Amino acid sequence: MRLIKGLLGVMLAMPLLASAEEIGTVSTVFKLVGPNDRIVVEAFDDPKVEGVTCYLSRAKTGGMKGGLGLAEDRAEASIACRQTGPISFKGELKDGDEVFKERTSLVFKTMQVVRFLDKKRNTLVYLVYSDRLIEGSPQNAVTAIPILPWPHG
Repeated sequence: MRLIKGLLGVMLAMPLLASAEEIGTVSTVFKLVGPNDRIVVEAFDDPKVEGVTCYLSRAKTGGMKGGLGLAEDRAEASIACRQTGPISFKGELKDGDEVFKERTSLVFKTMQVVRFLDKKRNTLVYLVYSDRLIEGSPQNAVTAIPILPWPHG
């Protein structure tokens, strides 16, 4: 019972993260055994900012290891976030808030998206990068959305 309570406590303490919806995929390398290497395009809504959707493209390793979930995906990713409705905030925003995170290797590597608020320019800035337990990657991509009124009608 203590274990269950402890797990529930950890889960509740975790930040609210978005889950991605696959929009499309293209094959990049044919694999004889297992799925092909591919580029996946996914979309997710910012969990704390209503009216913002981010689109992420990234490589997924195929083959036997990829099919079993044992392959390490490349660190490259691209991101484009857009205003898709009236922008409103669900709680306080903190610079560097993690809005999306996904494992890209069996244990050591993750890809994540963090958000910053550029108050001076009234703009939301989203950064995607990959990190690894021992050594991260400097490869990253950034996108920005000016906070504008949404036309009615």
